[in-house]
Amino acid sequence: MENKIMVNFRDIVNKEFPAGTTLYEISKSFSSYFNHAILIGIVDNNLMDLTEKINQDCRVDFYDRSHHYGNSVYARSAIFMLIVAVRNVLGEEAETTIEHSIDRGVYCEIKGTPIDEETIKKIEQAMFELHQKELSFTKVNVSRYDASRYFYSKKQIDKVKVLKYISNSYINLYRLYDYYDYFYGEMAYSTAEINDFKLTYIKSSGFVLSYPDTENPEVTLDYHHHPMLYQAFLDYTEWGRRLKITNAADLNKRTTTGKYDDLIRLSEANFNSHLSQIANRIKNSKNKIKLVLIAGPTSSGKTTTSKKLEVYLQSYGINTHQISLDNYFKDRTCTPKDNNGEYDFEALEALDVDLFNKHLTKLLAGEKVLLPEYNFISGEREYRQRQLQMDKSDVIVIEGIHGLNEELTMSVERKNKFKIYLAPLTQLNIDNHNRIHTTDTRKLRRIVRDNKFRNYTASDTLKMWAAIRRGETKNIYPYQDEADVVLNSALVYEIAALKVYVEPLLFSVKETDPMYPEALRLINFLRNFLPIPSDTIPHDSVLREFIGGSAFRE
Repeated sequence: MENKIMVNFRDIVNKEFPAGTTLYEISKSFSSYFNHAILIGIVDNNLMDLTEKINQDCRVDFYDRSHHYGNSVYARSAIFMLIVAVRNVLGEEAETTIEHSIDRGVYCEIKGTPIDEETIKKIEQAMFELHQKELSFTKVNVSRYDASRYFYSKKQIDKVKVLKYISNSYINLYRLYDYYDYFYGEMAYSTAEINDFKLTYIKSSGFVLSYPDTENPEVTLDYHHHPMLYQAFLDYTEWGRRLKITNAADLNKRTTTGKYDDLIRLSEANFNSHLSQIANRIKNSKNKIKLVLIAGPTSSGKTTTSKKLEVYLQSYGINTHQISLDNYFKDRTCTPKDNNGEYDFEALEALDVDLFNKHLTKLLAGEKVLLPEYNFISGEREYRQRQLQMDKSDVIVIEGIHGLNEELTMSVERKNKFKIYLAPLTQLNIDNHNRIHTTDTRKLRRIVRDNKFRNYTASDTLKMWAAIRRGETKNIYPYQDEADVVLNSALVYEIAALKVYVEPLLFSVKETDPMYPEALRLINFLRNFLPIPSDTIPHDSVLREFIGGSAFRE
């Protein structure tokens, strides 16, 4: 008699299947609950790709590209299709490098082979042909030793180096056609599910692969070029190449020599030199700069950066004043609410913009202003005799998520403002085909800071992340091109340093916690890095804002 298993879907439906049925076959029974192709499943709170066979009763759910789990699978699968398509069009020697995220996609380069717009169209067509053939992404479990030998024979030394620092005896490779590759994460069941993407030519060796994102899962939007952000990525990538640190293995090699102190000093000096250049631009601006506004997504290091910039400006003889936007929150009873009925403190409408601009006008006219202080317990503004008066040559420094939005400072002419977009733009990759998400760097920073200074668990922070991302998408990213400069706050050594602090916090997430799959993903990600002690990280480093010991923390 055939063994049967009972599958519970979302506590809605129970259905019986033969033991050993693949998750892919099971998913077909629940496809009507989804608007897009199912890409990955979660079985008793463990993420599994759809090729896995289920042999016991379990609770399941699935994700399509509208959810961040599914979207990551979609992106990864599209990247694998791109790599194979490039080989099909340009030959086996053509090597694709996945560099970094930008807009709603990833920037890629083809090494050693000049390309043009016509070449990119051929590669895109080759990707669609792979989609139409409905080819399986086949998972193969092999020994780490055999995988290293295989990649060495294919001259993929980046893979060989990264596998050196993986402790697992066996690893999973994926095969598409006759091409094997190592990917950090799961693949879709087949190329049939990857049906929407665009390639956009940028320059002689570079292009962008775009695909639907969680905000716009229905269709791939056209790529929108952000020149300053793009250039900031290129500059930092080139700086990493000069240091000979472009991936996790390069960083690990430097760590094993015990010479990470030099790397810390170089990273900090690089960031400080950019701050010094910005201060010099403000000082020598043709227009009198009255406001310096620093904006960026969560955990980009705005607080430390603003205070360090003040030091550089003061060294040029410019007197500065910081004004906290938090003190201009409206009384809680007047705060707008989001779609879930929760107070939306990140909305511009949560601030008393009119009062803020009245005070700016008076301050820049040399008048004395009684500044408010917001009481977060009572939810009301208070006035405690904190007065400010400025000389005409003084500069106000403001950091906050709305700094790039002209509505925030509408009373001041644009020519008298200097806007800085701050973001940790990670230039490291795990290897040539596995990029490190900038979002992950910020997520690690935030988990450590929330635990150290707010007593939150890793699970608490991970639960908030979707709402944080929605706020950034609405309030920050649309205004990034308004900036006068993009400042990269990423430090080449920081993931290895953060590992010491964040890994234990991630291990505290219980297997029954809804955030467990994400915690496990980050744990597996961190296994690519050897730890770096924080003893020699300067106390004025941006990283100190998160791990503690900052010279600027009040």
